[in-house]
Amino acid sequence: MLDTGANSHADLMNQTYRHQRLIYDLSRKYYLFGRDHLIAGLAPEEGSHVLEIACGTGRNLQVAAQKYPHCAFYGLDISSEMLRSAQDKLGEKVQLAQADACHFDGADLFNRPHFDRVFISYGISMIPEWEAALSMAFAHLAPGGELHVVDFSDQHGWPRWFGAALNKWLRKFHVSPRMSLAPVLSEIARGAGASARHHQLYRGYAQYGVVEKRR
Repeated sequence: MLDTGANSHADLMNQTYRHQRLIYDLSRKYYLFGRDHLIAGLAPEEGSHVLEIACGTGRNLQVAAQKYPHCAFYGLDISSEMLRSAQDKLGEKVQLAQADACHFDGADLFNRPHFDRVFISYGISMIPEWEAALSMAFAHLAPGGELHVVDFSDQHGWPRWFGAALNKWLRKFHVSPRMSLAPVLSEIARGAGASARHHQLYRGYAQYGVVEKRR
C-alpha cells in the first residue's frame, strides 16, 4: 500500500499520463536517448533476475526481455495508469507491481528480496525523493549486482537555447534533471564499499551511471 506522500505523487503521475501513456512510446523515442545504451550495458548472465524501477509503459522491459530471453524480468511503477500500458504490452512475460520507488520491498512484491540488475531509465528526474530511490535500488542488489541509471543531463555540448527549450518542455511533465547524480552514486558506493562510474552521453544530453555491489 502506498503512503500518503506516495499516493499524492501517484495521483500526479496518473493525471499526467492518463492520456499521454497512449502515445508515450511513440513520442519519447525522439528524446529519451540512451535507453538502449543502458539495456546493452546491463549484460546480465543467463538466469539473472532484472528489475526496472519506474518502468512506465514497459517499453524498456520489452526490449530487454527480447535481448536477454534467458533472464527473469520485473517492473514497478507508482502510476497505475502507466502499468495498464505495461501490462497490455508485456502480458505474463514480466512481473509488474505498483509501488513507490523510495519505499518498496521486493520480497513482498515479487517474492524476491534481491536482483542481479536494477535499472532506472529516465525515472529519477520524476521522483521527488530521488536520492532515496537510488539507495533503495542499491539495497535490492544481490552481491555482485549492478545498478544502472540513465537520465537527462546539463546539455553542456548543445546551444544554450536548446537546453532552455528542453527544460521548459520537461517542466510540463514534472521532470527535473538531477545534476548531482554522479556524486550521489559515488556516495552510495563509498558507504557500501562498492564501485561507481559515471559518464556523459551525446554531448551532455544524457548521463549514465553504474554502481556495482561487491560480492
